[in-house]
Amino acid sequence: MTKLELRVSPGADRTRVTGRLADGRLKVRVAAPPERGEANDELVLFLARALGLPRAAVRVARGRSSRDKLLEVDVDASRLRAWTESFG
Repeated sequence: MTKLELRVSPGADRTRVTGRLADGRLKVRVAAPPERGEANDELVLFLARALGLPRAAVRVARGRSSRDKLLEVDVDASRLRAWTESFG
């Protein structure tokens, strides 16, 4: 299990990575409201698709009701690092 820390903003026109914070975390805007876990579900689906993983391979470990999230991803650390580094 590889960990990934993110800053998430709900309510975007489309789900996408928009950059990095000064501490290196990715900023992700999600196209779902922050209600009833919809933004978390959209985030998990986005990451699973982006990494070519089943949805069950991605889970929110911390921050379900916060913009700052810790995700656990069932993927090799080097593969996740290569994906995150593609955003600068």
